[in-house]
Order: sequence, then C-alpha cells, then structure tokens
Amino acid sequence: MKTAVHTKKIVMLSVPPAEGVDVVGPLEAFGIASRMLKESTGRYGYETELVTNAADLALPTSGGVRIVAHKHYQEVRGKVDTLLIAGGSGTRGPRDEDLLAWLRKMAKQTRRVCSICTGAYLLADAGLLKGKRATTHWKYVDSFARQYPEVSWDPNPIFVQDGSIYTSAGISAGMDLSLALIEEDYGNALALDVARHMVIFLRRPGSQAQFSVALSAQAAERKSFQELQVWIAENLGRDLSVDVLAARAAMSPRNFARVFRQELGSTPARYVEQVRVEAARTQLASTDDGVDQIASRCGFSSAELLRRCFLRHFKVAPSLYRKHFRGSVEAVSLR
Repeated sequence: MKTAVHTKKIVMLSVPPAEGVDVVGPLEAFGIASRMLKESTGRYGYETELVTNAADLALPTSGGVRIVAHKHYQEVRGKVDTLLIAGGSGTRGPRDEDLLAWLRKMAKQTRRVCSICTGAYLLADAGLLKGKRATTHWKYVDSFARQYPEVSWDPNPIFVQDGSIYTSAGISAGMDLSLALIEEDYGNALALDVARHMVIFLRRPGSQAQFSVALSAQAAERKSFQELQVWIAENLGRDLSVDVLAARAAMSPRNFARVFRQELGSTPARYVEQVRVEAARTQLASTDDGVDQIASRCGFSSAELLRRCFLRHFKVAPSLYRKHFRGSVEAVSLR
C-alpha cells in the first residue's frame, strides 16, 4: 500500500554572505526525501526554492563557494508550506525593513517558519520570536539575549519548536531539523532512510544538546577513548563500572581512571552518569514510555535512582520535566 504524498513547497531564504552548509545541507535532505518518495509512490514529496534579497541573486559563502539563488524573495508565488531562514553573517547585517515585513507576512501564510543558526536573528528582528522560546548557535545566544530580551533564548538544544516556529542551532543542526520535519511530514521510516543515505544520525546519541556529554567527549585525543565513548552510549544498560571500562580499554583500573580524567576532565563514574541522565532526558521528551522502563533502559537500577540523579543534575523531577516539555511548548533534544 503506497503512502499518500502531497508535494510541499519549501522556500529557503538566505541573506548574503551565507553559511554554505546552512543552505545546502537542509535542501539536500529535502531533495533526497523527495527522490525517495518519487521512487516509492510516483510523486515528489517536496519542491524546493532558494531565494535571497540580493539583487544579483548571488550568495557568497564563508567557504569561498558562490551559490546562486533561484529568485528574489519578492518573486515568491503560490502556497508555501515551510519557510526556512539560513544563517550566515548576512543575517546580522543592517536591517532590511522590506524583508522583515515579508517575513511577517509569510509567517501568517505558511504552516511552519524555521531558522537555522543565526537565521533566528531575522525572525527576532521581525518580531516573530517575541514571547517564544528559541535557540541559535551557542556563540550568539548571549548577544541575542541582550538585543531581544523578550525572547527566551536557550543555548543548549539542537532545535526547539514553539508553535509553528522552529529554531535550530549552528550549521549541522539545520540537517537535524530537516530530518525532524521530514519525519513530521512523511513518517519515521522515510526520515531514517534519508539519514542513512546522508550517513548521519536521525537522532544523535545522548541529549542531542549543542554541548552534550557525548559531543564534548569527542575532544579526547586517544582513539581508544573515542571508541569507548561510542560503546558506552550504545550499552547504557550494561555494567559500566571502572573495572569493566578499564578492561575494555586494556588498561589497569587505576591507570584507566587517571587517563580518563586527563582526557575528558571527568571521572568515569560521573561521565557514565551524565550520559545515562542525558539519554533518559531525551526519552522523557520524545517517548511515552514509563519512567521505570526508561530508567532500566538507561542503566539505572531503579526509577528512584533516576529521579535522584535527575534532581541533582537538572533540579527537577523526571515527571515534571516530561510534563513541561511534552506540554504546550515542545522542546526537542534538550540538554
């Protein structure tokens, strides 16, 4: 039985100078999804259009590659399903009142408005983030918060949804957001196929925060420790004591604990607890599974132990965390 497919128009706005990955990455994800749907259903899932405010349609990028948009934003016609605003230094340039007025108009006409990285600056400038929760690249959160105090800026998530507005973090987070939108539109199976084709995670391990434990740990210089961290994330329900981890790293427990702290700035026990708590947080926000089930899956001996660890790390009980983030404002992959 074939899935009913309705072609959705995706318009990507980029203001020069652009961040190339912000533009190309998400458009590639939608393009791959569309081709896959064509193969399985006979119809394309997405129609994509790249627009800009540059008169010559040129988008120089930080990588030195020049991208040419399809048209000027004022030439957009027809029903637009999703509007994406790419990041780049151009978004933080002088105010373009005509562009901001167009954004406000489009926000009333489209199903979703999404920003990638510093594209959130344009949404805030247009007043579309007022009273909302949003994120952007961690580097700019403080300055954005000073300029737009009426926005609840969160430096941690990869992306956040507040109503019909989606904001995402830096660069590669635009692809994470695109996969989530594809999943929202056409289901998990297609999003997973696209992620596999692009050789990226559909959902990153851990909390998927901009600075999750798993991400910060990738700074470890020893390949054996990098591989160990992947193994830990994939085996949270197993015995992850120092003795077990040291044996896997082919080191004595004492030497392993010393080197681990040097490499990662944390004791093995604390690191394992952080990874487990982050995994539990992701599952609380993205599944309906019970706390007991989540605790067991993430390696906690009981729901009570998970609750105590959660309170210690986040100052809130798991049940209240779920209630808040599965409520009126859905936050995806919070740290």
